[in-house]
Amino acid sequence: MRFFYFVPVLILAALAASPAPAEEPVTDATVASAPTPETLESKLFDALKRERDPEKARSIASQIMASWKDSGSATVAFLMQWADTSIDQKKNAAALDFLDQVTVLKPDYAEAWNRRATLHYAMGDTRKSMADINEVLKRNPRYFPAIAGMATILTESGQDELALKAWERYLDIYPAEREAQQAVEKLSEKLAGNRT
Repeated sequence: MRFFYFVPVLILAALAASPAPAEEPVTDATVASAPTPETLESKLFDALKRERDPEKARSIASQIMASWKDSGSATVAFLMQWADTSIDQKKNAAALDFLDQVTVLKPDYAEAWNRRATLHYAMGDTRKSMADINEVLKRNPRYFPAIAGMATILTESGQDELALKAWERYLDIYPAEREAQQAVEKLSEKLAGNRT
């Protein structure tokens, strides 16, 4: 019995006596070479703009959208989860309350504005949805899901020229998106037909 007691003690003593693995010293050059979230996002946007394969582009777009969900705040993360749960349970008033709190606590967090815009749209309030989309785009002009939301609302309200401009703006950021390409083609044909 004593043998089993001493084995862990001997192993711990041996580990304590062995030299620690060599770590590279942290220098200004190491810190400077570490990519910042902004640099990484910028590289992803460059890749998204160059990519012509829709599947590969969708993967890049998913990475960008995943980075937008990180608020850097545990409180905001909980409020966003509660909003999602409320939306799933069709408790839209509660979801709006949670999203309102996020926009107050962290007004620069574009994802909260976007989620609230989507909820307003689902509830049939396109005016409030469009106001929140504008807030998203003030904070992040390349937030392509919000641009798609704007284009959809403009199309539904018969503002075809503005919708076409919104879809073109979307394609400038995310050129491989097939649905956006089709929307541009359809609106262009419609507007050309109206002019003749």
